[in-house]
Amino acid sequence: MPERMKPYSLSAFLFLMVVHLGVQALTGERGLLSGTERNQRLADRQSDLANLTEQRTDLEVRVRHLRSGSLSRDLLEERARAVLGLSDPRDYVIRVSTPVATASGSARS
Repeated sequence: MPERMKPYSLSAFLFLMVVHLGVQALTGERGLLSGTERNQRLADRQSDLANLTEQRTDLEVRVRHLRSGSLSRDLLEERARAVLGLSDPRDYVIRVSTPVATASGSARS
């Protein structure tokens, strides 16, 4: 029986390869049917990029105001209060406690 199947083994292998590649072309990561996923990921990444660009612009403005040539007193006062933990008597202060990580939780890998 193996002698009769020998001429067909190459054809069977090629057929299986074509089937495998066809399935991947349709349903794989870059396949024809996964276009909506790619579009969704692209939209998510574009919104992340917009958020990061906005944050960077805000940080650049803050840095520009903290330079000695163009020091903004309001921004300097805000940063000093945040760093030193001080507040104006007219301000409302709401303290939020954050849970402290336990030593056993940080030792786990």
